[in-house]
Amino acid sequence: MSVLTSRPRGGRLAPWEERPSPVGQLGKGTLITLIVVAVLGPLYVIVLTSLSSAATVNRVGGLVLVPDGITFEAYRQIFSDTVVSRAVLVSTGVTVVGTLISAGVSILGAYSLSRPGSFLHRPLLFSILLMFVFFPGIIPVYLMVSGLGLKDTYWSLILPTAVSAFNVVVLRSFFMNIPGEILDSARIDGAGEFRILWRIVLPMSKAVTAVVAMFYAVGYWNAWFNAMLYIDDTRKWPLALILRQYVVDSNPLPSATAGVTGDAPPTLAIKMAIVVIAVIPALIIYPFVQRHFTKGVIVGAIKG
Repeated sequence: MSVLTSRPRGGRLAPWEERPSPVGQLGKGTLITLIVVAVLGPLYVIVLTSLSSAATVNRVGGLVLVPDGITFEAYRQIFSDTVVSRAVLVSTGVTVVGTLISAGVSILGAYSLSRPGSFLHRPLLFSILLMFVFFPGIIPVYLMVSGLGLKDTYWSLILPTAVSAFNVVVLRSFFMNIPGEILDSARIDGAGEFRILWRIVLPMSKAVTAVVAMFYAVGYWNAWFNAMLYIDDTRKWPLALILRQYVVDSNPLPSATAGVTGDAPPTLAIKMAIVVIAVIPALIIYPFVQRHFTKGVIVGAIKG
């Protein structure tokens, strides 16, 4: 009998194997319900407000809790102007390209650091670990970006934050737990390091690589600070900076104030519509990565 299926002497179940009491089940159900309401409640209010008319928003004096007619005028108004639609394209491009670059560099670096005796193994590992303690600061990074001619380019949104020390360490810890016998047998068969990484290591590391890629993708999609520092051309602004400028700082969209008559969507509905547009990609991607999330982080961070 295995350790996981063994029972304590006397035939009694371990505390974590016992069936919860009715009170315990009720408490768990209540807690889960409260968590779901706390998560979905604000999202419901944001979506409903973005779909409400000016009369409804003005009548309630703010966020809409009870639907009173649905209209997509706020979304039509947003995409009738090129500001938000262009920002969506910029954020999508930066997220896709940045995630591919960041995940690729992190995987290559983590795999090389997981193999003892690799080139400059100790100095590179020490440099990665040093990044947990020291950060060069905003001014040196700004001067470096300007000196390299990256200012006001899309590369300034990717390269300064292309590699995360935390993600490299998580990947390295996971790679170190892959049995060395498997890699040695592949070398005996004549496989090189890149082929071993592509054909053996990555298929065995789907959970942790999916989580790391999600970390990078969410970071690029929500990043606005680098754009505020390095991008002067407003046509190159990502959606996150648009979100900050028009929602947090209450700067109205040009389409919301210029040439609008009749039952135009209120400013609050436009703000909530921008928030919905910014949240949709995460809501679409997360369900596909969620099953890897816990396994990837725990296995990659604890073992090794």
